[in-house]
Amino acid sequence: GTDVITACDSYTWIDGVTYTSSNSTATHTLTNQDNCDSVVTLNLTITNSNTGTDVITACDSYTWIDGVTYTSSNSTATHTLTNQEGCDSVVTLNLTIYTSTLVDAGPPEIICAGETIILNATGGTNFVWSVSGQNGDTISPSSTGYLYVTGTDMNGCSSSDSLSVTVNSLPIVLAGSDQSVCPGTSVTLTASGAHTYAWDNGVTNLVSFTPAA
Repeated sequence: GTDVITACDSYTWIDGVTYTSSNSTATHTLTNQDNCDSVVTLNLTITNSNTGTDVITACDSYTWIDGVTYTSSNSTATHTLTNQEGCDSVVTLNLTIYTSTLVDAGPPEIICAGETIILNATGGTNFVWSVSGQNGDTISPSSTGYLYVTGTDMNGCSSSDSLSVTVNSLPIVLAGSDQSVCPGTSVTLTASGAHTYAWDNGVTNLVSFTPAA
């Protein structure tokens, strides 16, 4: 008879020999139930296991095929798969983890409508702002809210931050009713609509003065 066998890497047959390659010529003699010789021929196919290395670079963390999330570099982890021949395929991880440089969009900005701010994020390079601007650009925000920025560091890792912007409306100042006075007569400045006032004659609000002309 013929003993048909498929094995990975090696196989020890009934003759006590460990075979590491395919073989179709080996024989072994047994005794059948009639006490006669029973010659068995080996038909052995040896398939091979294999190994490999998975080289990965990631930012901050990486979840590998073994289901583990790594937060630091690792060159020792292994995971066993099955190759197309049904044998073990052992993969070794070669992982480099870079820590992202945190982007800082800057302190909160409080401005009046129509005023400008300068985009000046730190903590990386190649800053991209949500207002389609770059670092150093001067912009005039139209409303209160957040401006978002993403920066990339030298390792290709990216992080984001937001800049709080408060845009205060301009006050509507009323200088008061027109006044007609005789020469030498005093008038009182009574503007309204704001907190402080600066008149072009250098005096403050609610102060009586005598116009020269």
